[in-house]
Amino acid sequence: MKLAVTYENGSVFQHFGKTAQFRVYEIEDGQIKSAKTVDTNGAGHSALAVFLKELGADALICGGIGAGAVNALGAAGIDLYPGVFGNADEAAQKFAAGELEFDPDAHCSHHDAEHGHSCSSGSCTHKC
Repeated sequence: MKLAVTYENGSVFQHFGKTAQFRVYEIEDGQIKSAKTVDTNGAGHSALAVFLKELGADALICGGIGAGAVNALGAAGIDLYPGVFGNADEAAQKFAAGELEFDPDAHCSHHDAEHGHSCSSGSCTHKC
């Protein structure tokens, strides 16, 4: 299985649609076999679902995520684990072991961080 995690400076990045990098893990038998960091090359929001599908991702761990991206990931057949904070490698290890804590209801609805947005389930690190 291939797991992608929104990534910035070693941590789970908290705004899916603006992630510049993913940390991608190959998982077999509950163990991480390999990990690499890939750039999104400027793709954003729903285009990231296509990017992840082309990458071969089966699942995604992220922080906040909007409804459009949730729908695009679902259409791409990618399982979603939102509302995750902290170290990306630790989150991937917990996922591999079946111990990841996440918030299936976490979502963020952003128009622009400066012009207001709404967050729910505490999944967003923007000032709400």
